[in-house]
Amino acid sequence: MILQKWLETARVYFDRRMLTMLGLGFSSGFPFLLVGGTLALWLTDAHISLEIIGLFALVKIPYSFKWLWSPLTDRLRLPFFGCFGRRRGWALFSQSLLILSILAMAAVNPANSVYLMMFLAALAVFASATQDIVLDAFRVECFTPEEQGAGAAIFILGYRIGFIFSGAVALLLAAVISWNEVYVLMSLGAVIGIISILFCREPETGAAPQPIQGRTPLQKLKNFYLSAVKAPIADFIRRRDWKVIVLFVMVYKLCDSYMAPMSMPFYDAMGFSKEEIAYVTKIFGMIATIIGGLWGGLVVKRYGIVKSLILGSLLQGATTLMFVAQTYAGHNLGVLMLTISLDNLAGGMSTTFFVAYISSLCNVTYTATQYALLSSFMSLVRDLLSSTSGFLVQLFSWQIFFIITTLMSLPGLLLIFYMKKHGGLKPYAEAAHK
Repeated sequence: MILQKWLETARVYFDRRMLTMLGLGFSSGFPFLLVGGTLALWLTDAHISLEIIGLFALVKIPYSFKWLWSPLTDRLRLPFFGCFGRRRGWALFSQSLLILSILAMAAVNPANSVYLMMFLAALAVFASATQDIVLDAFRVECFTPEEQGAGAAIFILGYRIGFIFSGAVALLLAAVISWNEVYVLMSLGAVIGIISILFCREPETGAAPQPIQGRTPLQKLKNFYLSAVKAPIADFIRRRDWKVIVLFVMVYKLCDSYMAPMSMPFYDAMGFSKEEIAYVTKIFGMIATIIGGLWGGLVVKRYGIVKSLILGSLLQGATTLMFVAQTYAGHNLGVLMLTISLDNLAGGMSTTFFVAYISSLCNVTYTATQYALLSSFMSLVRDLLSSTSGFLVQLFSWQIFFIITTLMSLPGLLLIFYMKKHGGLKPYAEAAHK
């Protein structure tokens, strides 16, 4: 009987929309390494100095500030591309720009034109960040609150496959062909997103934007600000519990994100070789993350967002404690496989729970803007606080570090119980407003 219920729940993954989400997730995920680790290796092969390679980290800044232009995608319909619909039009525009920018990167020799490469990489990041804004909104608007977990799980699965494409596949190709040819092939990743968009419908829940009124350009600009920037924020803070929600969004994934920068140094300190680390993290870790994400989607569908978030907090804390056991086991590959598998399984599940939750908070009139803002709150705390993780290890020990990191799961857990009582976990349509 229990198995039958789970199989019935799993039917949500056979919905036609899931295939679209897989393609869109792939399109969203593959550009990241092309302007990050994969590009850094190309620059290294081109004998670019480490100082210049370090400066290339600046090209990824638009990922952290994409909320600044997200109102444009909510409010404006693009010329020409707009004939496909507002969401689909913006998606096709950003994907077309992404292909062109990656092809332009492929035409450059970084040894001779490193700053031109930096500009083109920044252009690719802008196109990728814009695509993320639109596809996140598209995904949210395609599913009911009960389906958000499953939709997020498949989207994240596609995202991780995109990582493999622009990471491992790109490196294997670079061993037999030139980097320029590799990037030509990598640009085809956006074609998967374009095909996915062309063979799906515009979300019916997305509210059509009204023309911007105003007699003068200044008046139109003011009205645009009021309707596209101020209105989404004002709509969100109409929730009685919006401050608690923002705090929760900031701390829910803190346990995982705080530990992340210290993962590789920890494995090295335990005496694991680079080959062992790559084998365990990239194979066992990736498989566990994918399974966790898919399983998380089923948990949300069957048990709802409240129980899912509670489970996610408990799993994050419990699996982080596994690293304390690893400190005593030392260089033990079997324990490392178990530790990373359980941690990534929990991470995949909790990420699906979290994405499903913030997706349910959005008003479909302002999906792109509100989702971009909420996800930015999480990114801000992750980047600021996790920067202190190295100091904590130096101040104490690896055991104490992981115990403190485990305790970071408690604020999110306590806030879940508080919001459960005061309505902060309810989706937008059911929430109490001022």
